[in-house]
Amino acid sequence: MATEPGKFDPDKLRELDLFGHDELQEPDPIESADKLLRHLREWHRELSEQIVAANRGLARLAAYGGRSHPEALELQEHSQRLQAKRAEVEAEIEAEAKQLKALLQDQQKQGGDVSQPVPSAASDKAGLIRVRHPNRDFFLADLFDYALKDDGASMEAPIFTLSTKPDLSIWQWTSKDGNKSIKVAPSVLGRATQHDKDVLIYVVSQLTEALNRGRDDAQNRTVRFTVYDFLVTTNRGVGGDDYRRLQEAFERLAGTRITTDIKTGGERVKEGFGIIDAWRIIEKSRTDERMIAVEITLSRWLYNAVQAFEVLTIHPDYFRLRKPLARRLYEIARKHCGHQTQWVIGLPLLHEKSGSRGSIYEFHEAIKEIAKTDILPEYRLSVSQAGRVAEVRVTFYVRDPQRLLRGITKRIDKQG
Repeated sequence: MATEPGKFDPDKLRELDLFGHDELQEPDPIESADKLLRHLREWHRELSEQIVAANRGLARLAAYGGRSHPEALELQEHSQRLQAKRAEVEAEIEAEAKQLKALLQDQQKQGGDVSQPVPSAASDKAGLIRVRHPNRDFFLADLFDYALKDDGASMEAPIFTLSTKPDLSIWQWTSKDGNKSIKVAPSVLGRATQHDKDVLIYVVSQLTEALNRGRDDAQNRTVRFTVYDFLVTTNRGVGGDDYRRLQEAFERLAGTRITTDIKTGGERVKEGFGIIDAWRIIEKSRTDERMIAVEITLSRWLYNAVQAFEVLTIHPDYFRLRKPLARRLYEIARKHCGHQTQWVIGLPLLHEKSGSRGSIYEFHEAIKEIAKTDILPEYRLSVSQAGRVAEVRVTFYVRDPQRLLRGITKRIDKQG
């Protein structure tokens, strides 16, 4: 169960061990401030997820004309309370970030080590991209990036290719009952990649936050953003090549065509469209060809999903995952685990859901390697030791020990 608004969870503070185990040793103020900042960010993500859930319920009631229903009024009040509490947490995050920055500056003046603690316990593991912007704690232009969002529609189906080379193949899928279908066709530049999806996540996050705050710009499918902000938030480099690669991503996203009848925002129509409708460079650097600000127009299909709050909060360390398959597995786990403590799926079905073009045997080896390195944010996975590949089961577990313990306790209670 997520932290209730208005309550700071002392158990999580104890888990973070802000002051160390040795009572005789003075606590490190930088380490303590960093850990507290991480806890506040986690709390911010939890509140953001609860706000989205409340607004999703309101959107569903509105679709059936239930705006004046007592449940709608209750949800609206609940959402307002959550937003007020989140605003308090944002103020605390800003204050703590300023304090940490001041501590680091003081240490620098004294000639000490000014390296900032890296907020990931898995920072030294293979398969993870290093934290390229360790001082992003002080990059406070937009606090929404602590609660990044992914849309449920593209999390469900493997729209994006896992290949790191141009993928000119057409991908098609039909549900077992025949009621849902999707076809993804590339342009001459190839299908949009799993890493290209970073653009979509950033835009969906902007739109969702605008909706949560009731801003007028949430009614527009076109989102304007600063390229540098995007590159820092998604843990990318900020050199000339990074700007060039981003433009190539825009071209693949606009060129990849989707034909589907999958419902988003309560609307089901058979239609074809690009993942994004359009992109435009608004401002360029005066000294080189780098983009400074751009506009991205989402497809109506994806925009409908955002308007209905069919989105999920994702962990910032998603952008540290190097392999496209690892990113796709995290999405699948985030989509299907939900509020459960674990989720089990057969290897053949996971192979299909992932969109992997390799054989199931190659996929099996890749999954075992990811399980071994244990790099997924929020989730661990284990692979069963079945004799036949078709019988292998993959289990995703949540990392939060308190949540996992509660889930195990509930299952024992049910069995008893």
